Amino acid sequence: HVQLVESGGGLVQAGGSLRLSCAASGRTFTSNAMGWFRRAPGKERELVAAISWSGRSTGYADSVKGRFTISRDNAKNTMYLQMISLKPEDTAVYYCAAGDRQYGSWSRSSVGYDYWGQGTQVTVSS
Repeated sequence: HVQLVESGGGLVQAGGSLRLSCAASGRTFTSNAMGWFRRAPGKERELVAAISWSGRSTGYADSVKGRFTISRDNAKNTMYLQMISLKPEDTAVYYCAAGDRQYGSWSRSSVGYDYWGQGTQVTVSS
């Protein structure tokens, strides 16, 4: 049974930091692209950041560039999202996702991912 489990969400004041983790179980994703998406109330799900299987290639939404950093530890089958300088508009449910294709490129579209976590709430107060 493949699972992606997010953790690290919570309530933080504007300007604060959080680190999200996504732990995979049931299979390894060391050869697969992974990404973080978010869905804010009343908005569509959007890509936040994505990373290649090796970690050498990453991509970010314009709104988070310079504030968020995606990384992965393939030895632990875990992906991370370090978030600093958080803003109220970052409030959303954050989901981790993984693609099924080995050595596939990361995608900006949710269609490019086959496995999803349940999400973790991030709330940034002003």
